[in-house]
Amino acid sequence: MKMAMERRPEPELMDSEAQTLAYAQADFAESNQLFTASFLSAFSELPASGQLADLGCGPADICIRLSRRLTGWHITGVDAGENMLRRAREAIGEAGLGNRIGLRHSHLPDENLGRSRFDAITSNSLLHHLPDPMTLWRSTRQLARPGAPVMVMDLLRPENEQRAAELVDTYAADAPEILKEDFHNSLLAAYTLEEISGQLEQAGLAHFQVSQPSDRHWLAHGLTPS
Repeated sequence: MKMAMERRPEPELMDSEAQTLAYAQADFAESNQLFTASFLSAFSELPASGQLADLGCGPADICIRLSRRLTGWHITGVDAGENMLRRAREAIGEAGLGNRIGLRHSHLPDENLGRSRFDAITSNSLLHHLPDPMTLWRSTRQLARPGAPVMVMDLLRPENEQRAAELVDTYAADAPEILKEDFHNSLLAAYTLEEISGQLEQAGLAHFQVSQPSDRHWLAHGLTPS
């Protein structure tokens, strides 16, 4: 059995002007569409309306994709980066979805976001940035109504640096250098499937399903306890 290399944390907040511009202009369509399609497939019987929070929304691409499919829902994108939220506001405005998507500048954990407020929670590529991964799972328990659908996706830490370099070459060969570096560092800061399962057990979410939908992602989903 191959052992994954030791995790190497990276900065929690990556919100420089250069980074946010690069992320806003980058093509994350494949992974963002994978996430969106996975959420809609796993929770195919969602009610016609509700409140959804996307934690670590970044430039709001997933918020926009979900809003176009969940036309009766209001989506709140939550992010700690002011520059990233500025890019998100621009994208939401261009998409004409300002009446269905709101944004919240927030650093988790944040009691001001409320308790049992949201009917669904999503998060993509936030967990590996947090100093304490339990922050995300506890915040999810705080924010979600009982029985709320939850889906979280993030990068999967490879077994060694050579594999990390191969993934960068495969998926970011033509990307700006800042994105290549961020992708590489994020892979090294990511978690393994075993680590995710342990976090879910600690959070009282051991019933969540954990899977590997691609060669570089893990996915966890389930309903919050009633």
